[in-house]
Amino acid sequence: MRKTETERYRRALIAQLASLLGHGEETVHDMMGRPQEDLPDPNDRASLETDRSHELRLRDRDRKLIGKIREALQRLDDGSFGVCQSCGGRIGSARLRARPVTTFCIDCKREAEQQER
Repeated sequence: MRKTETERYRRALIAQLASLLGHGEETVHDMMGRPQEDLPDPNDRASLETDRSHELRLRDRDRKLIGKIREALQRLDDGSFGVCQSCGGRIGSARLRARPVTTFCIDCKREAEQQER
């Protein structure tokens, strides 16, 4: 992989990482900054709890993606970025542009998904 491609992926991953970390900080700040709301209406309390639960699920997904981004950055550093962990072949550039944290080429991923079913 050319150095310009590598740097493009690195910049994109770092920008995505910064964005995700910012979302996490916003969530913590919002949840810590809100006074414990004493809502007398059960429907209002249920809505508030549903919103909080949804927000926490999203942050959990972000946390998992942050780990994958850090692993992808490590692969960029050690030169294994863009190499399929299953077959050892190159991962296509279109797939890497769509999902730079991927570790499998499209054929190996397709096969893994079929085995999951």
